[in-house]
Amino acid sequence: MYAVSAQVNDLEVVKVPLDTKGSFKLRPEAINDTLTSDPTIKIVYICSPGNPTASLISKLDLKQVLEHPTWNGVVVLDEAYIDFAPEGSSMAEWVLEWPNLVVMQTLSKAFGLAGIRLGAAFTSPAIAGLLNNLKAPYNISSPTSALACAALQPKNLAVMQSNLEKILTQRDRMLEALPVIPGVGRFLGGEDSNFLLVEILDKPRNQGGQPSNETAMVVYERLAEMKGVVVRFRGKEVGCLGCLRITVGTEKEVDKLFAEMKDVLADLMSERDVAFGDSTDSTEAIKERKANNVIA
Repeated sequence: MYAVSAQVNDLEVVKVPLDTKGSFKLRPEAINDTLTSDPTIKIVYICSPGNPTASLISKLDLKQVLEHPTWNGVVVLDEAYIDFAPEGSSMAEWVLEWPNLVVMQTLSKAFGLAGIRLGAAFTSPAIAGLLNNLKAPYNISSPTSALACAALQPKNLAVMQSNLEKILTQRDRMLEALPVIPGVGRFLGGEDSNFLLVEILDKPRNQGGQPSNETAMVVYERLAEMKGVVVRFRGKEVGCLGCLRITVGTEKEVDKLFAEMKDVLADLMSERDVAFGDSTDSTEAIKERKANNVIA
């Protein structure tokens, strides 16, 4: 949405891809080189954990960007999913040391209050003053304010924490059980959010299966249309060939995911008498190109 908002306001977006060979780590040297070469850049947006990577940003990497010797802009750190990461992962307290840092969090994820559309920004008094001058008057409604205040009471914080622990338990189940399903490959990125990024292969791993956008797209479609299980196809993101992003659900939902994923992949394999993803097969090649043209 940052890119969409920038485009709506006729602003240029400069992208610096993550390190796709290193669990989607930040590339602070590349970011700093970009800032040095283009001093017109005013804001750097970084997500920790990232979406769809579920990877935390290294504090040392963020510090390297904040310590850029000449660039005079604002670093915005989006921590929407930080509650699912290990305790102590947030860098909100860094705003006390770095006056050009803004750390954003939300009640939409771990609190389950996406409907009230409320988040918070932690930053220096100078930037906070600018934000207050820019915002619309009475931009937070009374019902939103009342629900947010209730959610932050000790009793309801305990409810959130209980639900969070259940999600983490199911995430551990998914990390253990999904790779056992024939046709499921590696987990890419990290394990620090309420979703996981997983490869879908063109054939079982023990038969030399490789990540396949075509196979991932078919699995995505069949799960949604035939099984009532909604995941996200992310095969067009940089470094995410053949990947689905799967949200962690309740125990019952995760049970259904395992069963339906296994059935869909088994059906796909039985339908193909030749190896998945054979580039010499014109039909498979057409399907692969179609999947590759999907904009995530």
